[in-house]
Amino acid sequence: MATEAATDNVGDTYEEFLSTVKRISNIGFSQQVLSWDQEVMMPEDGIKARSQQLSTLSALSHELLTDDEMARHLDELESADLDEGQQAVVREIRRKHERATRVPTELVQEISQTTSEAHPKWKKAKAEDDFSIFAPTLEKLVELKREYAACIDPDKDPYEVLFEEYEPYLGLDTASDMLAQLREELVPLVEDIRASDAELATPFEGEFDVETQEELARDVLDTLGYDWDRGRLDVAPHPFSTGTQFDARVTTRFDESDPLGALTSTIHEFGHAQYTLGLPDEHYGTPLGESRDLSVHESQSRLWENHVGRSEAFWERFLPTMKERFPQLGDATPRDAYEAANTVKEDNLIRVEADELTYHMHIIVRFEIEKELISGDLDVSDVPETWNDKYEEYLGLRPETDAEGCLQDIHWSHGSFGYFPTYSLGSVMAAQLYEAAEGDIATLESQIRAGEFDDLREWLREHVHQHGKRFTTDDLVREATGEEFTADYFVDYVTEKYGELYDL
Repeated sequence: MATEAATDNVGDTYEEFLSTVKRISNIGFSQQVLSWDQEVMMPEDGIKARSQQLSTLSALSHELLTDDEMARHLDELESADLDEGQQAVVREIRRKHERATRVPTELVQEISQTTSEAHPKWKKAKAEDDFSIFAPTLEKLVELKREYAACIDPDKDPYEVLFEEYEPYLGLDTASDMLAQLREELVPLVEDIRASDAELATPFEGEFDVETQEELARDVLDTLGYDWDRGRLDVAPHPFSTGTQFDARVTTRFDESDPLGALTSTIHEFGHAQYTLGLPDEHYGTPLGESRDLSVHESQSRLWENHVGRSEAFWERFLPTMKERFPQLGDATPRDAYEAANTVKEDNLIRVEADELTYHMHIIVRFEIEKELISGDLDVSDVPETWNDKYEEYLGLRPETDAEGCLQDIHWSHGSFGYFPTYSLGSVMAAQLYEAAEGDIATLESQIRAGEFDDLREWLREHVHQHGKRFTTDDLVREATGEEFTADYFVDYVTEKYGELYDL
């Protein structure tokens, strides 16, 4: 009887604990909706209230997470007899709790309000090509994030503390080593490509009506199997996806001269949304119903964008649809479209418009600058010049404006320092996951050619999505692929693919 009573007590404690966890999650999801509204449709002057709204929600979430009752529940549950899923929930909330308890609520509020107010300043600075408009806010965000990192662990590299906010289990050393491997492998490959005499097709030159491009974006989402009952498509200056397994929204942007950019951006955000929609409904509001951090999230978007959307098989299926929308493409072949989608650009300064190879040089530049900013080795005022110098060194290009240089991405206005390495980690992970999926789905390429994506979506749901945060990142990769996380599959994939395209 005593054992049954103890079990009942543990069950009651866990349910009380889970109730608080769900409250915290729902506050976070509400913040996401408010942030989506701010990016997509909020009137400009709405920021005066929105920053306070988001700050209040951040403070409320922080107080619930750091409450004494939460600490008591965690202490009781860590020594209790829990199943594997419950243990994972406790592990994830313990990590968040320990970080949050070290940060004063006032600092959390100040960071939230500053980032909310930073967005319109970044937007104005980019529009007017004037870094000085954004610089004071960026300087304040850097200071706040240093203070935040020092609260969590004053003895650790502050950038490492911030990186762990987005990828808590792989480690900054892993990220640094993989970025170094990519730089070592990709720089000579890009040099060989630029020295090649191969000329790839350019069928997408000219003007392409934006309204028709939006119809095409909806076509591609239909083709891939987007669930419109749980999602929507909108336009934003910087494409993103946000939501839950019941409401996963995507945004994209359009350029009359670049229909491929909008298409690949839409496919990329579909990958993010598909991951979110694949999370188990029954675990909504708990770590078991949430995505496994940003490297895994990025692996899903990059898998769909690059391994599916840039494949020749995909273009054999989708080009006829594109021709229906844009009859001026009448003479283009699937091979032409495939080559255009994989052209390594010689003059691209914008990360989100970059090809699959030079993309990682953009990541490395921001990674190195972020580290120097947070360490104090680089002043905010020196960011534009340092940015331009690094682009010239790594890409052989020098931005002529701050808008196409250090102001091109929105992430610093969010205070998202430590975020960028996950982009490259996700690309690397995508190649390893796709290789495993190909091994299990023998007819995958022919299915893509036929526009049949059920098996791939189900494979990803079974091996990645359904687990939520049950596993740590490296354990999830091991479970899905049977191997340790490695960049080798990505290197092999791009070497073979671009070797064939450029006759290397």
